[in-house]
Amino acid sequence: MLDINLLRTDPEKVKENIRKKFQDQKLPMVDEVIQLDRDYRNAQQQADALRNQRKQKSKLIGGLMAKGQKEEAEKLKAEVAALADELEALEQKEEELKAEIRKRMLVIPNIIDDSVPIGRDDSENVEIQRFGEPVVPEYEIPYHVDIMERLSGIDLDAARQTSGNGFYYLMGDIARLHSAILSYARDFMIDRGFTYVIPPFMIHGDVVTGVMSFTEMENMMYKIEGEDLYLIGTSEHSMIGKFIDSILDEDSLPRTLTSYSPCFRKEVGAHGIEERGVYRIHQFEKQEMIVVCKPEDSMMWFDRLWQNTVDFFRTLDIPVRTLECCSGDLADLKVKSLDVEAWSPRQKKYFEVGSCSNLGDAQARRLQIRVKDRDGKKYFAHTLNNTCVAPPRMLIAFLENNLKADGTVAIPEALRMYMGGKDHIG
Repeated sequence: MLDINLLRTDPEKVKENIRKKFQDQKLPMVDEVIQLDRDYRNAQQQADALRNQRKQKSKLIGGLMAKGQKEEAEKLKAEVAALADELEALEQKEEELKAEIRKRMLVIPNIIDDSVPIGRDDSENVEIQRFGEPVVPEYEIPYHVDIMERLSGIDLDAARQTSGNGFYYLMGDIARLHSAILSYARDFMIDRGFTYVIPPFMIHGDVVTGVMSFTEMENMMYKIEGEDLYLIGTSEHSMIGKFIDSILDEDSLPRTLTSYSPCFRKEVGAHGIEERGVYRIHQFEKQEMIVVCKPEDSMMWFDRLWQNTVDFFRTLDIPVRTLECCSGDLADLKVKSLDVEAWSPRQKKYFEVGSCSNLGDAQARRLQIRVKDRDGKKYFAHTLNNTCVAPPRMLIAFLENNLKADGTVAIPEALRMYMGGKDHIG
């Protein structure tokens, strides 16, 4: 959510940003907010004047009563009562205007960084880096579910019976590999100085609207019926929510956290749920990175975060590339974002395995996460998040890139201690 002072002082900058994101339908909202804000401040001024009048007249009533001038005092009481009614109407108007302003401010997109490439959708994202040589072996690479089934590692049919499409049973060495990747990611991030956290897997509605846009919420979040609780779509949601309504000492920043959680997603939209596969599903697990920092440090942390993911995949010898998300591919709260994609030998192309985002002060402004400097001045923190690893999606890249001609799957050195010393499965 933007600072309303920006709309007051430079509405054209906000409109130009909307155009860069190809959301012209939101342009009228800027002028609507400006007018609503004028009405709100006018109502505030009128209410303040009435409060002052009420205060002055209330003081006079006491003096008149002390002098025995009861009739004059009763007249003033009637005037004070009339002021109270008028003030109540103004206060109600203030609340209504405030709600209307917030409703629009929540959907006006954040100001993107000047370095973000302009484009309509993900087809116009820009590749900025590659690691590793993408290899297509001479032997066939089967579909990832076929690899897992040959290793007795997955049962989609049983999951479909118990839960429907978008769920799975992982078993045996595949299940162990899944856990090994998460354990290795946890230790990888701890070794980089991040504090390990296991957060709540459900959050209140005010946290949900604080960390994401309404459209994302509708398309992603599962709500617990009859309760103000939502299942998290990623641990970022509860990790950023951890700091709601807090004032952090500047000297305590940055807060660098790495969190494990299951993730639950409706996956409503064009992509839908796969009938057979584990790329787009309702339930998965993830190791995440979260940073809360000073505004001047957020771009430095942004570069560190996405590089952590690249380095993680490098240790497993999986070729990856990094894409800068263009303006039209950025969610409304994001200032800048990168996707990390892994190589698929079977598809002969890269596919997304992680996303790194700098949200500026958007989440902090919504959740009132503030920082107090040494002089006592308060300002909004910046928040960032990034995927370290998210199996089972990452399992697809792992299995395809480590499958041998004989059908076995090689285990890289970094994972063997988490796999009981095994150097392959099969």
